[in-house]
Amino acid sequence: MNAAALPPARLRQEPFWNWTDALLLAALAIPCFSLALVLTHGFFLLLPRMPGEAARALAMQFAAYAFWFGALWLILRQRYHAPFWASLGWRFPWPNMLATAVLGPALVIFVAILGELLRTPVIDNAVARLLRDRWSVLLVGSFAVTLGPLAEELIFRGFLQPLAVRTFGVWLGITVASAPFALLHGPQYSWNWQHMLLLFLASFVFGYTRHRTGSTAASAIVHATYNLTFFAGYVAQRPELLK
Repeated sequence: MNAAALPPARLRQEPFWNWTDALLLAALAIPCFSLALVLTHGFFLLLPRMPGEAARALAMQFAAYAFWFGALWLILRQRYHAPFWASLGWRFPWPNMLATAVLGPALVIFVAILGELLRTPVIDNAVARLLRDRWSVLLVGSFAVTLGPLAEELIFRGFLQPLAVRTFGVWLGITVASAPFALLHGPQYSWNWQHMLLLFLASFVFGYTRHRTGSTAASAIVHATYNLTFFAGYVAQRPELLK
């Protein structure tokens, strides 16, 4: 079904897309990321000097997101003639904006305490291995509090969660949208169950924020401040990274 067959009232519903669109977007993930890997690697080979590992990894991720979100834009535009940002719930302002701003740091405290109670092991993950000097810290930190949360919230809370909530109800729908978020980060933490549980709980809070406020921008702010607080704490414990 395309936009020409949809009455205006249907397009105003959230969401107006379906699981076929979700499967199509999922199927396009590997081609988009593969294309980004090939193109960025080829570009770096043309440079007189190979950039650092952090710059290469983030450039590839940026290109992959660009291709993948380009595919999502085409789905929304060609199938439904719908705008990108508004369709994915990117709305300002939203209720209780001040509370949203402090929810990220508060969530970090809760996760840290729960992590201690669960005796969560420290894992040398891929992100930590990228942090070798001041410039890599700035690059990774900037990505972690901007493009990373933005892209993940648009996909999981803007696109997937409304569809899951419509299909399964609020609580199960938020759970369904939170699970792939945790699984996406699983390899980074060697699939350790404590880390996976903490990731899922954080993701669930992001999802609840999206549902409660009706704004993907709100969940993105919580996600960004959550990452910022964690990242600042990590770097504060390793001041040599900023030298």
